Amino acid sequence: MSTPVKHAPGKNIGQGMLIASFSLGLFALTLFFDDWLGNQSNPNQIPDSSVTNSGVREVILERNRQGHYVANGEINGIPVTFLLDTGATDVAIPSSIADTAGLSRGMAHQAATANGVVTVFATQINELKLGNILLYDIDASVTPSMPGNTILLGMSALRQIEFTQRGSFLTLRQLP
Repeated sequence: MSTPVKHAPGKNIGQGMLIASFSLGLFALTLFFDDWLGNQSNPNQIPDSSVTNSGVREVILERNRQGHYVANGEINGIPVTFLLDTGATDVAIPSSIADTAGLSRGMAHQAATANGVVTVFATQINELKLGNILLYDIDASVTPSMPGNTILLGMSALRQIEFTQRGSFLTLRQLP
């Protein structure tokens, strides 16, 4: 007959605490690296903004690891992520974001993109915000075939501001 094994008092509690500590540590590391990776793809989550003495609004963006300028902003008061794209004629918006921002779909037309010719719908953004730069009544396109949650900030918006690139920084200026 075997003798039942007796555990020291509190051994099960100690093992439970060890497992809980290990789990909490993994959770903390996950949060840390998720934030770190987010900063790698979008180093401009809170764009650096200023206003000069002459009233010029400036936003300085840092290039991400892929060489792109990505920044958080807003359209019609809805938080969004922009990818600056001087090769895009209009601001291109995925359908899911357009719906959230209350953008209506106007006339359909064909647009030539890097992925071929697609059907897009004309729309207009009442207010676009990037840092402290505010633009109004911007022509845009709702692009149903566009995946993801990033808006291409094209020339319909960028032509209204001045921009200069030096090294890995892009300075946007909105004149008064």
